[in-house]
Amino acid sequence: MPASRDGRLAESAGSAVTPIEALAPATRAAPQDDRALRWMGWRLRLLVGAALIGCGGLFVLARGLADAEQLVAPWQAGAAGGIALGAGAGDALEPYAGKRLVALSAGTHRLELPDALALRRSPRWMIDDEARARHRTLHAGLSELLRQPAPRMHFSDGAQVDVPLRHLGFDGLGGMFWLMSAIALALYLSAMVMVLADPSRHNLLYALMALCQSGNLVFIAAASTPRLGLPQAIAEWDMTARMAFDFVTAAAAVQLCSRHAPRIRAAPGLAATAWACAAVLIALQALGWLTHAWWWTQLGVFALCLLGVAILSASYRVQPDPLVLQLRRFGLLVAATWILLTLAIVTAMRMAGAAHPLTGVASTIWIVFLASLLLLVPFFARSQQILREFSLLAAVSTVATSLDLLFVAVFSFGAFASLTLSFFIALAVYAGARQWILNQLLSRTRLTTERVFEQLYRSVREVESHPERTPDLLRKLLSECFEPMQAGLGDDRLGATRIEDRGATLVAPVPVLAPEPDAPAAGTSVRLRHAQRGRRRFTIEDARLADRIVEQLRRAVLFDRAVEQGRNEERTRIAQDLHDDIGARLLTLMYQAQSPEMEEYLRHTLKDLKTLTRGLAKGNHRLSHAAAEWKADLTHRLTAADIALGWTFDAGRDVSLNVAQWSALTRILRELVSNTIAHAGATRVDVSLQLDGDRLALEVSDDGRGRDPLRWSHGLGLGGVRKRVKQLGGEVEWGEVASRGIRCRVRVPALSSGS
Repeated sequence: MPASRDGRLAESAGSAVTPIEALAPATRAAPQDDRALRWMGWRLRLLVGAALIGCGGLFVLARGLADAEQLVAPWQAGAAGGIALGAGAGDALEPYAGKRLVALSAGTHRLELPDALALRRSPRWMIDDEARARHRTLHAGLSELLRQPAPRMHFSDGAQVDVPLRHLGFDGLGGMFWLMSAIALALYLSAMVMVLADPSRHNLLYALMALCQSGNLVFIAAASTPRLGLPQAIAEWDMTARMAFDFVTAAAAVQLCSRHAPRIRAAPGLAATAWACAAVLIALQALGWLTHAWWWTQLGVFALCLLGVAILSASYRVQPDPLVLQLRRFGLLVAATWILLTLAIVTAMRMAGAAHPLTGVASTIWIVFLASLLLLVPFFARSQQILREFSLLAAVSTVATSLDLLFVAVFSFGAFASLTLSFFIALAVYAGARQWILNQLLSRTRLTTERVFEQLYRSVREVESHPERTPDLLRKLLSECFEPMQAGLGDDRLGATRIEDRGATLVAPVPVLAPEPDAPAAGTSVRLRHAQRGRRRFTIEDARLADRIVEQLRRAVLFDRAVEQGRNEERTRIAQDLHDDIGARLLTLMYQAQSPEMEEYLRHTLKDLKTLTRGLAKGNHRLSHAAAEWKADLTHRLTAADIALGWTFDAGRDVSLNVAQWSALTRILRELVSNTIAHAGATRVDVSLQLDGDRLALEVSDDGRGRDPLRWSHGLGLGGVRKRVKQLGGEVEWGEVASRGIRCRVRVPALSSGS
């Protein structure tokens, strides 16, 4: 299946004209650039030529049909199965309205019209070979008779009337002719654009299918004109040509499926077999040696569709690919509607006694449905949801017409009853299927707003602590959003997210979020393959979503850094005020102290204030530096109280503590030691700090007289310890030392990501 970028000829070719015209005589482009520009110019010229050929061909066809002399009258199928003259035929024929036409004559030529076979426009959808042969003979006779100047109509009641022939004119061809011609021309131009933009095998196969269906639409347009009989050439070649179009389309589809199954060794052989079978059946039909041609065509096309689906299924089992999955879904959709249409027409033809008018309508709807799918192929990667919705709606319209045929033929419903019932059944099917598709899309391929913010918040917290993890964090975030089969890092340097491999791969840029502007990221891009576990392709909408996620992550990190910078500046200001104001007053009081005890108390208070202001002003603290400060402070305090200190510090790596973490741990240690000094009567205090990854374990024990901590009344001191441990996201517990004393354990599970 070609990607949308392969089909954008106009963009690439249009950009090639302006540089050539803008070249100054003094500046010449490189020879390679000149060749590229000349090639793009030739592609544009070839496209214009192809468009002129297509428009010219349709004009010749329309002119030939409009200028041919016809028996122009409102013909309709009679109640008894014959041809009846409808109302509004003009003043000369108005008295014969409603009468059955039994024959036409001109000179010595007389053509009997025993039934309404002359009203059948296309023999392609006639089941019986005999009826198809009679149809060809009848239309050949009509073409011969209409060469006479004034044919005579013979009615069942014996009435006769001479009717002069006249031209239809362009305005008399009918709206159906121009609609089908327009779709055929659009499909033809789409094929030309795809081939000229990129003449790859995929695009050539697509162009071949598009051209075949364009030919089908041309035959439908020619047969839709309001006339009695068809041009002899169209009546002669309608079945053979349209059979060839269907078989070539099916064989090309099998070939395309085989190209998407590179690991299936039998795929090329199966594709060659499909082409051989199609060629044999077409040749037999062209030579007139094929009996039951209609059945061979319907069942053969269905078998080729199933063969393509089987190849895709085998390929998906070997290597899941969303493109293969989408092709298989479309293959099943086409095969299902094809067989449903076949069964409906067979039932209607054999049980209704006469051809139901909707047999031609149903086949036309199916051809238009397939042509529309082919027209949307170049835009598949741009709007997958729209394509799914359209294909489902088109398929349901085919189902509705098929159900209408079945209701009329099997249950003998009236036209209004069958059409109404078919419409409501098809509408119910569409509504249910549409809601199911939307539920699948919304539940599986999109994060909810709550989850997006949750993931972004968590990623921002980790990026702030570990900027080097940005690529991995972005990879995890995008993986949760798109559920890819593969997710990794690449070295692509991109400005925005892009789609590669016809939607199989999404490549998103990794923003540099390190504090230093020049700090390189561990990876410059995130590469995701096969969205939603291989069930779909990446689309333009996915690329835009990825860009928004990347941008929001960058903005959130920058915003938090700005907030943190503001906090640091405010803390620095507060620390400076405390040092300059409160510190100065305490120093004055210390020099004016009335007793040595008061002087010593004020000295310790000044020291605590100095430690606090230094911590506030510094911002972030390395754990090793903070531990050294804590040890020095505790040594000084415990030595003054004649208590020994046992200190243990074990860290596999050094981490950075923010102000909140540093302040909380500092106050926890001070409060625990202060409680021991004031109440325990201990001779020794042991402090242990252990860092395992991001998990911090702090333990303070003494040999004092305190016992049974479960019965303690936790006042402001110990209550403050619990509060600060909770702020760190940790837990605290007190217990007895086996011999004597109390032990307090503090555990912080994620020190580096704490707030």
